[in-house]
Amino acid sequence: MRRRLLILGGAIFLAIGGSIGEEIISSSGQVCAAEAKASFADDVMPIFVGRCFSCHKPGGQGNEKSGLDLSTYEGVMKGTKSGKMVIPGDAEGSNLMWLLDWRGAPETHMPLGKKKLSTCDRDAIRAWIREGAKNN
Repeated sequence: MRRRLLILGGAIFLAIGGSIGEEIISSSGQVCAAEAKASFADDVMPIFVGRCFSCHKPGGQGNEKSGLDLSTYEGVMKGTKSGKMVIPGDAEGSNLMWLLDWRGAPETHMPLGKKKLSTCDRDAIRAWIREGAKNN
């Protein structure tokens, strides 16, 4: 009887805990925090600053070559010399995700010559684009 109560108590604890702490487990097994709404300032910009900004800022190698400035929302939305990088509402059609997901030739993989962004980071950017790529 005591064993059944312990098992039942554990099951209740897990059920309650699972509904309180929302997490998403990505396809690679990483645990990512679930965001109610993706924020450019809070979720996307820190990724750009930490992984992309060294090249894609005014005067940076990536900015000089492509014209892409990831230091501001306006720069992100302006895109490159060749066109838009972000299509609000369409993450899979956005060139930014194409580059970050390493879908093209190795010389187009971003960040260039560095480790691929984590699934969680790419999913955060993807969610922001899907939600309309707002300056929030």
